[in-house]
Amino acid sequence: MLRAMTQTTDFGFREVPRDAKASMVREVFDSVAPKYDVMNDLMSLGLHRAWKQAFVAAIGAGPGDTLLDLAAGTGDVAFLARKRGAGRVILADINAAMLGVGQGRALEKGLASGLDFVCCDAEHIPLPSRSVEKVSMAFGLRNCTDKDAVLREGFRVLRPGGRMHVLEFSKLEVAALRPLYDAWSFKALPAIGQRIAQDGDSYQYLAESIRMFPDQPTLAGMFEAAGFERVSYRNLSGGIVAIHTGWKL
Repeated sequence: MLRAMTQTTDFGFREVPRDAKASMVREVFDSVAPKYDVMNDLMSLGLHRAWKQAFVAAIGAGPGDTLLDLAAGTGDVAFLARKRGAGRVILADINAAMLGVGQGRALEKGLASGLDFVCCDAEHIPLPSRSVEKVSMAFGLRNCTDKDAVLREGFRVLRPGGRMHVLEFSKLEVAALRPLYDAWSFKALPAIGQRIAQDGDSYQYLAESIRMFPDQPTLAGMFEAAGFERVSYRNLSGGIVAIHTGWKL
């Protein structure tokens, strides 16, 4: 039984071979990349912008800091961090199509200075140990095959005194809203994805991946198991999303 468990992992509500998940997730984001920003606004009713503003404020990267932004996607967190004074931001993502969109947006916004782009798996970060002051990951951890490995890598590349921050969908704590939230996630989102991006299946997966993600206390425990101290989390929008923070001391 243990052997079977270690050879499979979740892909939404499906069980798939562990070594297949990364390529399956890559295909999802290859598909959604062209409409990703439009769909983020529609899926969250614009709330993702406020969530990311709160996230970047929590990160608090200053002029002397290097921020490694994992699952950087099309660059929202990185651009906000630079505007708020981060000295250098490394945008890392396993998906080249998403990074390509981010690079194009950076050029359009005149923000290319101070940004570096790296296509890599967050479970194997190609940076030296103790090389950055801050690590962030927004809406990407749930798509990783080995979430514990991602947290360990984040811990490894941080300098002592550095912090890792994760913004991710979490467990809604307002019970009365759960039926509405489920209807929006499993009926509205795939339909919107099919209409706008001609890809309902990818958005069905994204909705399912949210439900499979660890709740707030469980993720906090995973941070601690990776070596982080002073671990905390902050719910936003009633727990629809949460910001988790851990220190490397």
